[in-house]
Amino acid sequence: MKHTIIDASQLELQEKVVSIKRVTKVVKGGRNFRFTALVVVGDGNGHVGAGLGKATEIPEAIRKGKEDAMKKLVTVAMDENKSVTHDFLGKFGSASVLLKKAPEGTGVIAGGPARAVIELAGIKNIRTKSLGSNNKQNVVLATIEGLSQLKKPEEVAALRGKSVEEILG
Repeated sequence: MKHTIIDASQLELQEKVVSIKRVTKVVKGGRNFRFTALVVVGDGNGHVGAGLGKATEIPEAIRKGKEDAMKKLVTVAMDENKSVTHDFLGKFGSASVLLKKAPEGTGVIAGGPARAVIELAGIKNIRTKSLGSNNKQNVVLATIEGLSQLKKPEEVAALRGKSVEEILG
């Protein structure tokens, strides 16, 4: 994943807790309970990140997850009608998320974990399909991977040495 360093302090970040799991470790004296929180943060304007926090208390795990997510912010390329610039398949582990460009008025068509990422990124029109694994953590990371790989037509044109009109046809 390409992570451009974004200063999270100047962004108005919202957070969404995707999942909280109770993890048990059996030790000599009994059981140790810990909590793992998967948190997605975004500014609703093209920046989004996900993080994992682990602690003995739920609020502490959420706080740690938020801090981790702020360190991993990525920038998302969007077109004029708040959709993705092109179709793309994001992969992480065995989870794949298909991101499809959609016209104005479509809305966000996405499953739970992918929806959290897409809404916080500020995308308003998109169709997605989660393929492979249903693991929430891997689906979230696959969605972020896909969004971070998106390119604007200007970037593709510059890479190929062509004009934007030639690329868009």
